[in-house]
Amino acid sequence: MAGRAAIMLALGIPVAAGLLYLVLGSAPLAYPLANALALLIAVPIAAFAPLRLAERERRVLTLVLLALLFVPLVSGPHLGAVARWLPLGPVNLHAGALALPALVVLAARDEDYAPPILLAALLAASLQPDAATALAVMMAAVGLYNAGQDWRMVPVAGIAFLASIGAVLRGELPAQPFVERVLVDLALREPLAALGLGMALLAGFLMFAHALPAAKSTRHALAGSLFGFSLAAFVSNYPSVLIGYGAAPILGYGLALALARHTRQD
Repeated sequence: MAGRAAIMLALGIPVAAGLLYLVLGSAPLAYPLANALALLIAVPIAAFAPLRLAERERRVLTLVLLALLFVPLVSGPHLGAVARWLPLGPVNLHAGALALPALVVLAARDEDYAPPILLAALLAASLQPDAATALAVMMAAVGLYNAGQDWRMVPVAGIAFLASIGAVLRGELPAQPFVERVLVDLALREPLAALGLGMALLAGFLMFAHALPAAKSTRHALAGSLFGFSLAAFVSNYPSVLIGYGAAPILGYGLALALARHTRQD
């Protein structure tokens, strides 16, 4: 039960703080409602969904999630040369934030195929282009190296770093209020509120890294991906995952946490 509580807190603390920010900041009502609905869906999946998959099932899921990253290139919507979103009726979900968290858990579980999994995700991020997903891949690789000293993660991290720079140069878009650069913008107006919101995000990161009922490699890869996404929101116009408006990262980390619950024995 303690493990499930850690999972719910790891996801719930930053998202709840983000909901408070959206409400008190007078964001459009649809923003906190969408995030709250995503949280209500993600928490039961993260804490209770029976996702103990066999090796073949994990690899099928890996292929499905990788394919999902490439869908925006075909389906759009496109903003100039940028295509990062999965169209779902009136809602567009950020493909990287939805699929990559679970992918890094699957990569941590499948050591033989971890480098090609991350490199395939990186290829999608480069084509979209999406520096946030590229940085998330980079930091997930760093987390995997830190957990297991797997030297193969070093070139993966280096390639991802170069890809993130290229993606920034080719895919910069204007920042949207309450979505991108949340902490940076809030700090300019309300430093104490930004500090509180940042501490909530940090709490989620630390719980991902140290408190989840999962193998060390899984915890560090998942925490690394969150750090990478968050870093992108600091340095460029990319979504502030979990604390800003966006259902995709909430759902994505919900699925990832559900998969992570079944990796303790690794």
